[in-house]
Amino acid sequence: MAGTLHTEAYRSAVRFLADLRAREGLSQADLAKRLSKPPSFVGKYETCERRLDIIEFLVVLRTLDSSFSEFEEATAIKLPEGL
Repeated sequence: MAGTLHTEAYRSAVRFLADLRAREGLSQADLAKRLSKPPSFVGKYETCERRLDIIEFLVVLRTLDSSFSEFEEATAIKLPEGL
């Protein structure tokens, strides 16, 4: 599926990360610093201007003291049938 960046499943995953960051009391700049990235990195993926690859996604989860299993349990995202 071309353009997975704009699917509801992807937007739900990004919302989970943004909500988790907010619950941790971190600004986008705080998280970016922990990731050794510029603040625009977090801002762009949270607004879906930039796509996170799977490794980046897992690193963000770990940096926010979360895990893929926690993400999976919390979101129950409906994945598309095909790519």
